[in-house]
Amino acid sequence: MTSKKKNLKLKGRLKSYTQMAFYLGMLLVAVNLLIYITDVTAGLILTCFTLFYFAVTVSMMLYNKPVIMNELVSFATQYGQIQKVLLRELELPYAMLDENGRIIWTNACFERVVHKEKGYLKSITSLFPSITKEKLPQESEENDLDIVYENCNYHVKMKKISMKEVVQDNELAEGTGYDESLIAFYLFDETALNIALQEVDDQSLAVGMIYLDNYEEALESVEEVRRSLLTALIDRKINKYIAALDGICKKLEKDKYMIILRKKTIEVLRENKFDILDDVKTVNIGNEMAVTISIGVGLDGLSYAQNYEFARTAIDLALGRGGDQAVVKTPENVVYFGGKSQQVEKNTRVKARVKAQALREIISAKEQVLIMGHRYADVDSFGAAVGIYRIAKTLDRRAHIIVNDISTSMKPMIDLFKNNAAYEDDMIINNQRALEFAGSNTVLVIVDVNRPSITECPELLKVCKSIVVLDHHRQGTESIENATLSYVEAYASSACEMVSEILQYIGESIRITAEEADCMYSGIMIDTSNFVTKTGVRTFEAAAFLRRNGADVTRVRKLFREDANEYKAKADAVSQAEIYKGAFAISTCTSEGIESPTVIGAQAANELLNIKGVKASFILTEYQNQIFVSARSIDEVNVQIIMEKMGGGGHLNVAGCQLEGVSVPEGIGALKETLDKMIAEGDLVV
Repeated sequence: MTSKKKNLKLKGRLKSYTQMAFYLGMLLVAVNLLIYITDVTAGLILTCFTLFYFAVTVSMMLYNKPVIMNELVSFATQYGQIQKVLLRELELPYAMLDENGRIIWTNACFERVVHKEKGYLKSITSLFPSITKEKLPQESEENDLDIVYENCNYHVKMKKISMKEVVQDNELAEGTGYDESLIAFYLFDETALNIALQEVDDQSLAVGMIYLDNYEEALESVEEVRRSLLTALIDRKINKYIAALDGICKKLEKDKYMIILRKKTIEVLRENKFDILDDVKTVNIGNEMAVTISIGVGLDGLSYAQNYEFARTAIDLALGRGGDQAVVKTPENVVYFGGKSQQVEKNTRVKARVKAQALREIISAKEQVLIMGHRYADVDSFGAAVGIYRIAKTLDRRAHIIVNDISTSMKPMIDLFKNNAAYEDDMIINNQRALEFAGSNTVLVIVDVNRPSITECPELLKVCKSIVVLDHHRQGTESIENATLSYVEAYASSACEMVSEILQYIGESIRITAEEADCMYSGIMIDTSNFVTKTGVRTFEAAAFLRRNGADVTRVRKLFREDANEYKAKADAVSQAEIYKGAFAISTCTSEGIESPTVIGAQAANELLNIKGVKASFILTEYQNQIFVSARSIDEVNVQIIMEKMGGGGHLNVAGCQLEGVSVPEGIGALKETLDKMIAEGDLVV
């Protein structure tokens, strides 16, 4: 021990401080020499003093150095012990891990948190399963993650510390080639902070809009003297419901309300699936038509103004999807509730006339019109495109219809125009030609679709600045933004019905040819399953208009006569159907030897609805490395919300979706799983 203490040497400023007396002695010697030059006697006296000074200094240095060294060692030892105690008693859970995540040391606070005794040396994963070896820091990095342990929220910070330099400087061990590391592990309890943040978030305000879908129609079904009572009962129902949620409800117009609620209350409404949608329907004082409402809610915006804009967008989506539903919009997503009622057809054509005049002005302001529908164009899509083509030609504008893939069922209809001298050769073009024609002086008219991703040529949406959307499908989360004119009416039976109405208001000079009338009549006939599904007064009026302009039922019927193989495929799909849960008919349609299997699948789905007890039918068809699902219902089941949960959409009675990367059995399994989940959650009633 003594030899080791002798090996201890001072360095740095402490060494200079202890040698300062010796340096002053050397200065004293120099002064002594100068005094000898002046006076020898004085020099002798100073020499005696100098010798005495050096004797005292040397003796002090020899005596004090071991004492100083001992005191330094003692201080360092005590200091290290103090640090150890402080770290051990530190009120922050702290542990040291090896490179594999094994615990090698813990402090008292950490032991209290995990309820383990001192000396617990197992893997950190045994305490916190979410902290696996892959999540440990690599090299000299720091890792941060959040975990939940015993209902408490912790923020974990892990830092890797290299031991290479420590070993290299150690005199007790050889450290050549040693490159091990330790991991410092800290736990920060953020439970109280998270509770406070959650409370602040729960108290943030959400903005909502409530619209009465069929206010005018419901009032007309009541005696005039009782109309004010019906209005008062609806007001009371809505105000009482919102007041019970500690919210504010303000009536803006006769059929519009604005509501302010806490965000926490919106969660209650979600859990109750916005039961006010059904509560309002119970208001009945003899009115033949039940009142339905649409709700749009915006929350989690950066400001109250943004929440209000979210609410406006949400209410537009709810109305565009047919009403009788609630839509909650946040910056990340859109959630739908309700939507179980069939939308009532509007008897007034004021909107159609206004939209027709707006369309005329837009087309007249451009030199060229491009018209497109959805991918794999069907009869309704092409028929509506032909109607817009006639409007453009009547206004003396160049027009082109974009069709890429022509199915067998569509070929007879397209042949009516392809080799017809009355029509230009470039009436029907593909995507490549369309992009060549597109420009700043072109208007793009989109029919029978309002989702940009499934249009014939999505690239055109970026090229054309003037866009018109005409569609009868319910709007979903994805929509065509910045449209110059948008006419989306979910109550319409087909896009051809909407275009037929617009044709009647576009101008007196318009003349429709027999081929064009046949196309649009076919679109209405196919989308309504021969005027059986979703037909209203305006549907028959549109059909009558087309009949007056030359549409022939016999010619139309001949256009859609089926091939023998297609008829057999449809029959097989119907005969092999499985009745799931006693209410859902599920089957598959083969695509072998059939050019348009998806069309046959849709027809088979319609046929299955003729079976007693079947509330909805689903046909799965494998085509072009995808599984196409056709969903149909009559009135009891909303197949749109079923298909939306599987990534598709459509109407309340007619919907579909496309599944990628799955087989037909897997697709059936996914469909059944979706049905089971919706039944369990109360969204479907068997």
